Amino acid sequence: MTYTNTPPLADLISQMAQGSTEALSQFYTATHSAVYAFALSLLSDSHHAEDVMQETYIRAYHGAAGYTHMEKPMAWLMTITKNLAFMKLRERKDRYEELPEGLSYGGFEGHSLQRLDLQRALDRLGGEEREIVVLHAVAGLKHREIAALLGMPLPTVLSKYHRALSKLRTYLKGEG
Repeated sequence: MTYTNTPPLADLISQMAQGSTEALSQFYTATHSAVYAFALSLLSDSHHAEDVMQETYIRAYHGAAGYTHMEKPMAWLMTITKNLAFMKLRERKDRYEELPEGLSYGGFEGHSLQRLDLQRALDRLGGEEREIVVLHAVAGLKHREIAALLGMPLPTVLSKYHRALSKLRTYLKGEG
């Protein structure tokens, strides 16, 4: 959620590079929902997603000086999130020798029927499809940015996105 008074994300990153905790607060407010949703889509665990989200902002704050304005701010932030989530998955795999299946949406506020229906629908998507939908719909990344972030060709991202939307529509209409 962004506010009209909030400076562009790239400007906030520049201010963070100069040590501004107020810029970090504004950056967090503008992006935390997308970061959490992406981390949750990768980790399938609300507690681990919250840990990754917190670490993402710590890394972003300390790494802001390395940000170049040629990068897209959300893609930069999601790359940090993705790397931390993969580290967490490797840690969990080493600890449990098996990655968990399914999604836990415990971190989302509220329990409306619509939200639960959407959560159940997202559970029906494959991991990559779910990631692509969350990155596009929640994080607001463009398909080209998602392709670069996930290391996939753009046509693959587009086809997985459209296939995922079709599955979501089918499920939400009660046909799945």
